[in-house]
Amino acid sequence: MSAFASDPGLDDIRDAAGHGTEVDVAVHLHDGTVRLSILWTQEILLNADDADQVAQALQRATEQSRRNTATRRPDRSTST
Repeated sequence: MSAFASDPGLDDIRDAAGHGTEVDVAVHLHDGTVRLSILWTQEILLNADDADQVAQALQRATEQSRRNTATRRPDRSTST
């Protein structure tokens, strides 16, 4: 079982150049980190609608991460 929960809204996103490249946005369920993966290559070309969907998925992941981590650990001091 993966510790990451992928955004199902990106299942049909493929690169605009037709190379079959995929993108995945996922939240780590234990530590709240957000993973952005570009599968099968190092870059992806997206049309405007797909880029918007990826941006929305990142925002959803960020919100989920903040909710998860807010309930698990107290605020940390930023002083050094």
